[in-house]
Amino acid sequence: MTKTVLVSGASGFIGSHVADGLVEQGYRVRAMTRNPAEYTGAGEPVSGDVGDPASLRAAFQGVDAAYYLVHSLDSDDFEQRDAQAARNFAEAAAAAHAERIIYLGGLGPDGRRLSPHLRSRREVEKILQAGPVPVTVLRAAVVIGHGNISWEMTRELAGRLPIMVTPRWVRTRTQPIALPDAVRYLIGVLEPAEARGRVYEIGGPEVLRYLDMLQRAAAVMGKRLPNLTVPLLTPRLSSAWLRFVTDVDLATARNLVDSMATEVVVRDRSITSLLPGPTIGYDEAVRLALASQQRHDQVRPGR
Repeated sequence: MTKTVLVSGASGFIGSHVADGLVEQGYRVRAMTRNPAEYTGAGEPVSGDVGDPASLRAAFQGVDAAYYLVHSLDSDDFEQRDAQAARNFAEAAAAAHAERIIYLGGLGPDGRRLSPHLRSRREVEKILQAGPVPVTVLRAAVVIGHGNISWEMTRELAGRLPIMVTPRWVRTRTQPIALPDAVRYLIGVLEPAEARGRVYEIGGPEVLRYLDMLQRAAAVMGKRLPNLTVPLLTPRLSSAWLRFVTDVDLATARNLVDSMATEVVVRDRSITSLLPGPTIGYDEAVRLALASQQRHDQVRPGR
């Protein structure tokens, strides 16, 4: 029988692509959104808000599996919001006797001090796992694709600045992943029995510093981006600087900057045994993201 899959955050960056991929593979998709009348993506729109338990009970009716792809990074109290939302989601999944929850969390070392953003991602993971429904977790760093906040910030910095005066965190290592690879992994873990209850780390083929990401993105755009690192540029000043130079709001900028001081690199490559295949390199991921943005701009109303 065709499985019915609930995709929370279906109108968001990752959720919209996961919904597309699931429909293409023949799944019955319930696209959960707070504004179903305005939803134009793949699947059947269904009203649901992770902050409203009653709406989740209705959204979960007849669901076999569910994707948890939402967060509140743009709120000052996002840790409390995300924790309560995860409890609501786990309870609704249990009441519906769902077979599995799939959650996209954040990379980061266990047992060490994490930023509030990464700590919240890990706390959500634990809350979902505490329920009776098996959870498959994928942990990722920056997903390179049009619409991702971290990537859009990178693109705007690389495209707008003639020279960068940067804080120390630009030398932190990370392992970005291209959007198509992240979606392939998210959909690929839905069926295998061995993926139930597992935690997987996912990333692209390259480990880069944030500075490398910025300069290589600029090169793909045909620009050169010299850099001057200023060690005394504090997280608070960095956040204000990002808000001034990019379109990222201050709360989101502050939470992203806090996370960028933590190295986020894949240590466990077991996902490649479950879902083998090459992953897209950073430069090609940038080209794909820029092409997607161009297509989006061409169809934007008023263009």
